Amino acid sequence: MTAYPTLLSPLDLGHTVLRNRVVMGSMHTKLEDRARDLPKLAAFFAERARGGVALMVTGGFAPTWRGWLAPFGSMMTSAGHARAHRVVTDAVHQHDGKILLQVLHAGRYAYHPFSAGASRRKSPITPFKPRAMSTREVDRTAGAFARAAALARRAGYDGVEIMGSEGYLINQFLAARTNDRTDRWGGSAENRMRFPLEIVRRTRDLVGDDFIVQYRISLLDLVDDAQSWEETVELALGLQERGVSILNTGIGWHEARVPTIVTSVPPAAFAWVSGKLRRAVSVPVIASNRINRPEIAEEVLAAGDADLVSMARPLLADAEFVRKAAEGREREIITCIACNQACLDHTFRNKRATCMLNPRAGYETELVLAPTRTVKRVAVVGAGPAGLAAAVELAGRGHRVDLYEAADAIGGQFRLAARIPGKEDFAHTLAYYQHMIEVRGITLHLGVRAGVDDLAGFDEVVIATGVTPRVPPIPGVTHPKVLTYQQVVGERAPVGDRVAVIGAGGIGFDIGEFLLHEPGEPAERWRGRWGVADPEQHRGGLTTRVKAPARREIHLLQRKSTALGKGLGKTTGWVHRATLQDAGVTMLRGVEYVRVDDEGLHITVPSEPGDPKSPREARLLPVDTVVICAGQEPVRDLVGPLMASGVSVHVIGGADVAAELDAKRAIKQATELAARL
Repeated sequence: MTAYPTLLSPLDLGHTVLRNRVVMGSMHTKLEDRARDLPKLAAFFAERARGGVALMVTGGFAPTWRGWLAPFGSMMTSAGHARAHRVVTDAVHQHDGKILLQVLHAGRYAYHPFSAGASRRKSPITPFKPRAMSTREVDRTAGAFARAAALARRAGYDGVEIMGSEGYLINQFLAARTNDRTDRWGGSAENRMRFPLEIVRRTRDLVGDDFIVQYRISLLDLVDDAQSWEETVELALGLQERGVSILNTGIGWHEARVPTIVTSVPPAAFAWVSGKLRRAVSVPVIASNRINRPEIAEEVLAAGDADLVSMARPLLADAEFVRKAAEGREREIITCIACNQACLDHTFRNKRATCMLNPRAGYETELVLAPTRTVKRVAVVGAGPAGLAAAVELAGRGHRVDLYEAADAIGGQFRLAARIPGKEDFAHTLAYYQHMIEVRGITLHLGVRAGVDDLAGFDEVVIATGVTPRVPPIPGVTHPKVLTYQQVVGERAPVGDRVAVIGAGGIGFDIGEFLLHEPGEPAERWRGRWGVADPEQHRGGLTTRVKAPARREIHLLQRKSTALGKGLGKTTGWVHRATLQDAGVTMLRGVEYVRVDDEGLHITVPSEPGDPKSPREARLLPVDTVVICAGQEPVRDLVGPLMASGVSVHVIGGADVAAELDAKRAIKQATELAARL
């Protein structure tokens, strides 16, 4: 008996059987681009195959050099490439997993000057304007896709995924917005479909019938002048006729202004559209995007919205996701919180992808948590993200750990984050750590402010006491209308209808959302707010956004003259900025704070926004509440006395560096320390 009978049931594809319905979707880790990194990529996928994943998809490999994502990027174009990949496929097959090579041509999304696309139309997300492919070149490129698939077979892959969504080359041929051709590859919808249909036909001809050909199809383009639903279904049926084994669903182009994978997107927010496709075709369909828990996946499958579920980032967070679900250990799953900080943000900065909650992801051969040979008594002081990660990983290696926390609950700053609308999944992280404290036998001391005497006798002491809000020296800062972010979120202090937020970093934006929206926004309201619609009614699934009335009048302020939110995550920052702008939040930069009094907050600002040298003008913001989000100070008063007493001390997390709250750095630092001790 299992709580997930559909999720864990096998799927017979005819020539092969998948052991369950879990697919690890494609994600570019940056281990694909150099042959020397393929052993690391092999270890990455092997760990997930060992954890029970049925089918995995690599990051994208270009079928031609012009299709590179970046200069000298990953490609599958030669027998040498195929031989080098044997280390990856052998590692996966050793653990009874199956793996597909994704064949991806970047088209106008290429980040290099040699890009070529359906038309000479520049992408808004790259600086390079593509050259329009000739008629003959399009034909050759279709053949190159098929040859890459044949090479993947030679490399030992179980199949390929042809990347036809997210706005890459194939998607560019399909949409009129990026295809103004007048030859046989453009003009009518029928001609625009010819490119992907030819790719699949030629691929199937080359690889035979006993090879998985998966196609990533765009179901919601979420851009103007996109495909209609009728065209999408016609394409799907054509792909099916030409031999596609599985249809994987893609949601949104990379240039779309609708969030599809960030924390605030409701769970399984797009499963309904994969269900629409599933009812129109006879091949298996995969649902994707924001499916991060086994119960959510089971619900999607049981409802008939898909035959399989794709989870890329959740399997970064926990390589043993499937095994834990199958063994009834769901509470031990590290749940992906869709923060994007260490995965997609890294990818788009040309860095190796990993996971904030699991720093071993992508570093399986380098960050090893082996059982300890010498058991030590370790005290960890502070149960925020750094302290929790250190305690759990140290205990996991076999050390005896005592965890001290001055508050009456674990979590620290992460507990505050879990209360921000759209960040509800952060509570799963705290639930995981709470459970693992019990599973690994950690002695937890809540409501105890540990002193030097409490820590005597331990072999090692880890200081993870975190941060406290910094209060800037503004005249009147002690006025009753002034609150810290911790008082607002943690203590639920009353906040008025007119608010000034001092500080426009991540916390300032979070406070804005906390004061504007209720937690747990229903999916239907979320879709309305972002203009996501039924593609049968609105081409590309995009319609007019419905703006809800603002709950408060908010002014978001910062001293710097740079754009507000510039330091936010590369793939998430625009979502936070758009959310606050839609709610009518006033954003001011280059602000100098004069004083707080009964009238409100007195400030001066440059007469020309963004120009700190322009004459300054005085303003009064007649607010009821001023919320301070002006950084943090480290809490490290124990460090000096402990070192003076001769204790071996390690300082991690915010207690080490109190920059903008950085759980990614804190958890990585804690995990690396646990691996060393």
